[in-house]
Amino acid sequence: MAKAKNDSLQGALGLLVLKSLEFGPMHGWGITLHIQRISEEVLRVEEGSLYPALHRMEQEGLIASEWGASENNRRARFYRLTAAGKKQLKAEQENWQKITQAVGRVLDFVPA
Repeated sequence: MAKAKNDSLQGALGLLVLKSLEFGPMHGWGITLHIQRISEEVLRVEEGSLYPALHRMEQEGLIASEWGASENNRRARFYRLTAAGKKQLKAEQENWQKITQAVGRVLDFVPA
């Protein structure tokens, strides 16, 4: 299986995190596993990328966090979308669709 390089994933990381949190609050490891599972093991988010992104997104008001207990009863910080985060998710999804469609058109182009 091809593995996405960190630089390729970096631009989409915020979008992936926001989309993951659309389904409800998750702790960092849960977000990582969700992205990995849904992408069928193609996308892997490293802690060194995820936690700075979560911190930045929290500072921007896109997500909020609170402490809670994980599935294995360990203390974990759970992140959830804010109203601003939901709005940002919608805008980023629309932009991502435009970009991927444009890239697809370039890749599919066959000169006459």
